[in-house]
Amino acid sequence: MATPFATVNWKSDMEFEATGFSGHVMTLDAAPSAGGHNAGFRPMELIAIGLAGCTAMDVISLLKKKRQDVTDFEVKVSGRRAEEHPKRYTELHVEYIVKGHGIQPEAVARAIELSDTKYCSVAATLRPAVTITSSFRIEEAEPAAEPVA
Repeated sequence: MATPFATVNWKSDMEFEATGFSGHVMTLDAAPSAGGHNAGFRPMELIAIGLAGCTAMDVISLLKKKRQDVTDFEVKVSGRRAEEHPKRYTELHVEYIVKGHGIQPEAVARAIELSDTKYCSVAATLRPAVTITSSFRIEEAEPAAEPVA
């Protein structure tokens, strides 16, 4: 038998309650134009969030192992969807914004490469049908304030 990953229960109109295999619960809903009340995530948003979260966890873990002094980290996913139904994602671009002290570009590039080619199961799942590209930028963090004596 297959391993259960998620359960979705209908609440009302286009609102559903989703439970993941971790036990966490979230609300799914559609836009008002589609009969919903905008009370929760749309399923296509969750795909983009899943990709961003999966690669973010990989990259920050790898940067910590490389002893990079990261003070802030953000991952943004943008892209294109097909014009015709089922309006699937056709292209996704992952942008990594790494802020810290003396961050090495080579370390960031390698962490992203490892996430993309080895670790991120979401990217690996999407890739046969979706073109995934990435870019990154590094921002130097402000120096820590000197303590007042």
